[in-house]
Amino acid sequence: MAPNKIEKAQSLSKELSEPLPDPGTFEDIPKVRVMAEDSVGQRVKGKVVIITGANSPLGIGRAAAHQFARNGAQALYLCDFSATHLSTHARELTTLYPTVTIHTHQFDAADEAAVKAICTAALTTYNRLDIFFANAGIASGAPFWHEDTTSFTTMLRTNTLSVFLAAKYASIAMRHTSPAKPYPGGSIIATASVAGLRSNAGPSSYSASKAAVISLMQTCAYQLAGTGIRCNAICPGLIETGMTAATYTAARARGTDGKIGQLNPLKRGGQADEVARVVLFLGSGESGYVNGQAWAVDGGLSAGLPFVPGKLA
Repeated sequence: MAPNKIEKAQSLSKELSEPLPDPGTFEDIPKVRVMAEDSVGQRVKGKVVIITGANSPLGIGRAAAHQFARNGAQALYLCDFSATHLSTHARELTTLYPTVTIHTHQFDAADEAAVKAICTAALTTYNRLDIFFANAGIASGAPFWHEDTTSFTTMLRTNTLSVFLAAKYASIAMRHTSPAKPYPGGSIIATASVAGLRSNAGPSSYSASKAAVISLMQTCAYQLAGTGIRCNAICPGLIETGMTAATYTAARARGTDGKIGQLNPLKRGGQADEVARVVLFLGSGESGYVNGQAWAVDGGLSAGLPFVPGKLA
């Protein structure tokens, strides 16, 4: 069967095609019906994963790659506009997890032909695609009255169009079935931001682009109804990544790094691995009933209103 051909006779997910498993009984009560793989084992065993925005040494994409590899992925495609560190990441992952096949690709995540090609490559090589982590993004600190049409459009192209293309071509690939994957299904995860949930967490163009990512994941989830393909957005708060490195470096130089993240209830900034573990969960079968959600990973920042203790009046 051609890699991009959708098997129309098998268009529904496993959960809609088969009866629920019989859990059996313990004494006179039914056992808990288990719907996913064992959470103490390798959580994405045998899965094929594409990650965009994977180049930064401090990035969420790299951290997610380690989590997927550690948890038994069959193959990882590490992709980025810049390739300065991709080969290093590949060597590290191969050293740590020799059973995982690592592919590196340099392309613009908002280039339609390139996104289509990487999804086709996964199908051609492995006859499946299970997880697409659309993590590519850029940021800007400019107030909206200083931005021009070009910079605003560039922000939306990189942060939002890239997610649309990932969802479009990943969902086509995830509907492909084979003897090893008899039912359609998969997980599309997009990096949004708390700035897409609330104002005052980023400039206007960045916030608009991330709000659009959340909306895309919600609407795509409904348009893919019944296919077993889930679409979710993660919304990081202040995380130490390449994008925020300047903030952390400046704070450490001033000796004020203890104030980073002081507005959230945990009173600290986050690390890429803390976000990557949520990405792993959303990519695994353990999150099989989590769909169309915007998951804040922000230390609790978006859970409340601005408040400075002792400064109510």
